[in-house]
Amino acid sequence: MSSVISEVKQTPEGQGPLAALLVEDSPLDAELLARHLRHSGYDLQHRRVDSAEDFRKALRDQQWDVVLCDYQLPGFGVEGALAIVAECRLDVPFIVVSGAAGEELAVEVMKAGAHDYVLKYRLARLVPAIERERREAVSRQERAFALHKLNYLAAIVDSTTEAIIGHDLNGVIATWNSGASLLFGYGAEEALGKTISMAFPHDQAPRIAQILDALSHGVETEPVEISGVRKDGEPLDLSLNVSTIKDRHGKIIGASSIIYNITERKRLELERKRMIEQLNDTLSRVKTLSGLLPICASCKKVRDDHGYWQKLETFIHEHSEAEFSHSICPDCMQTLYPQYVNTRPQSELPSAGSGGMES
Repeated sequence: MSSVISEVKQTPEGQGPLAALLVEDSPLDAELLARHLRHSGYDLQHRRVDSAEDFRKALRDQQWDVVLCDYQLPGFGVEGALAIVAECRLDVPFIVVSGAAGEELAVEVMKAGAHDYVLKYRLARLVPAIERERREAVSRQERAFALHKLNYLAAIVDSTTEAIIGHDLNGVIATWNSGASLLFGYGAEEALGKTISMAFPHDQAPRIAQILDALSHGVETEPVEISGVRKDGEPLDLSLNVSTIKDRHGKIIGASSIIYNITERKRLELERKRMIEQLNDTLSRVKTLSGLLPICASCKKVRDDHGYWQKLETFIHEHSEAEFSHSICPDCMQTLYPQYVNTRPQSELPSAGSGGMES
């Protein structure tokens, strides 16, 4: 739709490069628009299209800083162009530049999705509109990225098996992930709005209060081992790490608690400690004989470390766990008690290979 664009002398407002896609059926109007943008201080790169097919191709070919679209082209117009932008899932400033005036028309194009409406004979508004919409586009992209990042982090937090709880400096719970539900047995709907002390026995309340008080004064705390309790009353051994949450200005706005279940680890440590104690106790009771023993060749007494001669059985008893029972071997029986041996039937006497006769 051709229209004469008035030249507007003004102080340059735009700066830097600008890639502008002009949806315009009049080459003259497109050139006058380009001249106006250059005069306004832009290092302009532009391309003119006048059909849906060319417009779609231009959007695919490169990234544009702004789309300047005439209201009505033969067989193509604002609504069709906006539909293609939505189809391509692009967030690009879209400004209608038209010679057709009227408040109702402006409202119509804004409702259709355009970001602004500028009359061709009032181009003084064009550069401020472009700059404003470019800033808004950057803000929307930053918000979208921040939201995507937030959702991504939230998904990570919720899918981890560790309990991660967000709360204020008074301990009032704001977030409760699936790991917390798994560990403590409370669903998020049961925990939100309650205090974090619900996850700990009453006797641990002073420790929790001390940690939160330190954080409120900007003092970060080290992880601590602490007792916890499940909804069903089962006791837990936990590792608790509480840290502050700050906004982009460094102001403390809350805290997060990361909690690990160390019940099994503590059980294994206790079992290991008991085993070591039992082993040490057993070793302390074990006495062994080693090295050279000075023994009398005649009476078989043994000299101890203090130089005293002791009976062999006494020495062994004091230096080992062995116990003795006394008996007489067959040879000694024959030597010491021949009369007893001679009066007993041969079948009742102990043989040379037997253990002898015990007393």
